[in-house]
Amino acid sequence: MKRLFKPLCGLLIMATVFTSCRDTAEKEVIVKEVEVEKEQEVSEEEREGILERTAKKVDKKVNKEINEEIEKIGDDN
Repeated sequence: MKRLFKPLCGLLIMATVFTSCRDTAEKEVIVKEVEVEKEQEVSEEEREGILERTAKKVDKKVNKEINEEIEKIGDDN
């Protein structure tokens, strides 16, 4: 019995030492999903409203007519 007691105690101590050194903590993996909204590149023309675009077209036509009238007046001299 004495012969078995010492090796069993040694075996028990060794088993305790090796099992107590193990890293038993489990790591949690957290995955976060994030939505990223990207601003779409918009041309200058689309940034303006319909009123601004219409006003620019009207201004071009009016300026053209004014220039024609100025040329007519200039021809009289």
